[in-house]
Amino acid sequence: MIQKILVSIACLLFLGTAAYSQKSNDASSLNMLGNGIAAVAEGEIITFEQLRKSLEPIVPKIRLQAKNEAEFSKLINEASRELLTNMVDRIIIVKKALDDGIIIPSSYIDDQYESTIKDDFDGNRSQFLAYLKIIGKTQSQFRDDLKDDIIIRAMRSRNQQSQVEVSPEKIEAFYFKNKIKFYQPASIHLKQIILTASADQPIDRIIEKGASIVEQLNAGSSIKDLANQYGKGSYNRPNGDWGWVKREDLRTELSDIAFSLNEKEFTNPIVLGSNVFILYAESIQREGIQPISQVREVIEQILAKEIMKDSIETWLSGLREKAYIRYFI
Repeated sequence: MIQKILVSIACLLFLGTAAYSQKSNDASSLNMLGNGIAAVAEGEIITFEQLRKSLEPIVPKIRLQAKNEAEFSKLINEASRELLTNMVDRIIIVKKALDDGIIIPSSYIDDQYESTIKDDFDGNRSQFLAYLKIIGKTQSQFRDDLKDDIIIRAMRSRNQQSQVEVSPEKIEAFYFKNKIKFYQPASIHLKQIILTASADQPIDRIIEKGASIVEQLNAGSSIKDLANQYGKGSYNRPNGDWGWVKREDLRTELSDIAFSLNEKEFTNPIVLGSNVFILYAESIQREGIQPISQVREVIEQILAKEIMKDSIETWLSGLREKAYIRYFI
């Protein structure tokens, strides 16, 4: 019976994304679900209505991901279970904090409350109250949720493994197992000067100016200085620096030329329509798998995060085993 109710939630949430004329019917149908119990954690009830409200914001994204109605229902069910688990975890974490005698000063909660209004609503209390009305919460309920958020962050921080050492062996094993993740396409640190013809600066004169710039580059002038001197207009960037770009970032007429350059090389003036381009390769990265020396720090961070995540999950598993939890899904 409960499984049927969950499927009904999925179907009704889908209907809620359909035409506006159906919205009132969907709302009536949702109300028919009543306020049945989805789970009980440490004596605190989580209702289907609470679960439905938590689901609503992510339904459009799930709708886009689903290829058909069967997949939509499957994704909704998975999201429902994940959200319900998170709601249960919040309850047992807060209870654990209370059992441990952790107290959050009211003044700190007040400061966070005011900061939320200031940061998220530009200090506009009317907008904040309108938001509370939309989500169906009172100021007191919102403050309680804020207090729980603070407690949960504190408890997670206290129980996660903060000092993590990842061995070189683990880093190397991860690298060789996931080499394809460290593939990098060819890219170039591009600097360029763009000259544009105008009524008082015809294209012939712009080409001559481009040739003059190339002569100055050959004589040892800095691309940075020349870009700031000649690269005027919205198409140019300070110091002529366009950062790291891939082939697909450049128009076809320029990409092959740019990627044929060696480091510190530059082109002759390239005329495209009413524009003249001078390309300069500051640095080059060839296509291929990055060596482990370049990605060792990245891998260490990935593995450290996994260890911290595992430590939190181990802690949560212990809380769940000791807590009274009953699911009705």
